[in-house]
Amino acid sequence: MDGHQETTSWADARDAKIDLRGPDRTVNRLLISAAAAFGDSIALTDGVTSVTYADLPDWAARAAGGLRAAGVRPGDRVVVVSANRFEVLEIFLGCSWLNAIFVPLNPDSPIEQLATFLNYIDPKAILAEAACLAAVEQANRSRGDSKVRVGQIGGGADDNAAWLWGTGDAHDLTPSEPSSPLAILMTSGTTGVSKGVVCPHGQFIQWGDSVGSLLNLTPSDVAYTCLPLFHTNALNGVIQSLIHGSRFHIGGRFSVSRFWEQIRDAEATVTYLLGATSSMLLTRPPSDNDRSHRVSRILAPGTTTGTVTEFERRFGTVLIEGHGMTETNLAIAPPPKEQRLGFMGTVVQGFEAVAVDDNGLEVADGIPGELLLRTSIPSAFSLGYWRMPEVTAEANRGGWFHSGDRVVLEQGWFRFLDRIKDVIRRRGENISAWEVEQVLDMIPGVIRSAVIPVPSEFGEDEVMAFIRADGDGPGDFRAIIDACEMRLPRYAVPRYLDYVTEFPLTDTGKIRKHELRARGVTDTTWDASEYRASRGR
Repeated sequence: MDGHQETTSWADARDAKIDLRGPDRTVNRLLISAAAAFGDSIALTDGVTSVTYADLPDWAARAAGGLRAAGVRPGDRVVVVSANRFEVLEIFLGCSWLNAIFVPLNPDSPIEQLATFLNYIDPKAILAEAACLAAVEQANRSRGDSKVRVGQIGGGADDNAAWLWGTGDAHDLTPSEPSSPLAILMTSGTTGVSKGVVCPHGQFIQWGDSVGSLLNLTPSDVAYTCLPLFHTNALNGVIQSLIHGSRFHIGGRFSVSRFWEQIRDAEATVTYLLGATSSMLLTRPPSDNDRSHRVSRILAPGTTTGTVTEFERRFGTVLIEGHGMTETNLAIAPPPKEQRLGFMGTVVQGFEAVAVDDNGLEVADGIPGELLLRTSIPSAFSLGYWRMPEVTAEANRGGWFHSGDRVVLEQGWFRFLDRIKDVIRRRGENISAWEVEQVLDMIPGVIRSAVIPVPSEFGEDEVMAFIRADGDGPGDFRAIIDACEMRLPRYAVPRYLDYVTEFPLTDTGKIRKHELRARGVTDTTWDASEYRASRGR
């Protein structure tokens, strides 16, 4: 970071992408255009089942017919509770054909949470894989709504299509607009209650166009993901491939031990990781699998600077940054063929971004502020939060989307600091939890850390760090404090330290910090104040 600039280039994409304009910027129109452009090449696969581009319209129409037979009409919600499966893609595109709203939920949700989500979404139909079916049925019964159709996807070899309640054909396309809702995606809930983000067709098209171009996807690429289809990263990966003619390969759940083997078996050239999963792959002992793959670039937002350098050296692939949220789009990304280590990128054409202080006033270069975003591209952002008009208005006040991210702008490049709720105020100074975590994660023996504010007896905050260590551990807490004092300002060095065996995580690997805040200082917590005082610190 600190001005270090590293430029990385990769092959230019062939000019083969689908270019949808105006009212044609819908996912169902994309299927028709992609079928004509890319023909018999494979569009979607899970390694067992595949569908070609030419067959996409009929495939989606058949799924739409099944939903229509269950009573689903345009604008109705279709809930899907499943791990990554080929049928989930089928239902998603079927909803696009019918102009219904696809609502994927985490299959690990407990029954009480499922019931809460179902009451919130009010679906017309619910589809679940076999492992989740009993929980879904119980959650639905608790709502007392007997009119909701519940069906199973997957199963044995003879009933993979058992969920299809009817059939349809490609002439049964229900018209939709770029502003028509296509999906409701639940936020991760890292800082509180999950909210349903209403994502229109046009937002998906913009995601697919911009991120596919960032990755330079071409018809010769195989884009593999093991991230869950109930979040925007993987779901938008589908659209990226369809716009650029690539093969999209949906994989199972992320596995540290089998990741490179799965990548190799899929013949992937592009894949998707998160900062946490990138770091986890580096914890494995080096092996021949490290470079026995064809992947040349990986979309990996939120990866720490040290991890990027080591990951690229070890695995021989480029990690690509960028900034997007379920509510927005790829608004900040590195310019073509250029990456600046430690930075998210510059503002993407068609978008605007500013950093503002607590009073909503734009701050100067080098001064931290909240990232605000807006776009001139129609329907490129979400429509707001499902049935939460006040929350939607608060997030979009003044014509800008308030991201909740704290950033710094330096010579046109944005650098992420932390979430606003992760800012710690101590001794009159603002401390970035993310920057403290960067230092902690570099200490030998530390697998991962999480830093939170806890109340101080003097007012304001104290810094508390939770540490997950490897088998040998990073030594005692004194060694951690010593390492922090070498790399952090005095006021940013943690006062409280605690070990954890596992962090509470969202399904995308983010730490649920609100759970750590609720836990706070306990009997197992070590207070470093006496140790630091004994050393005159």
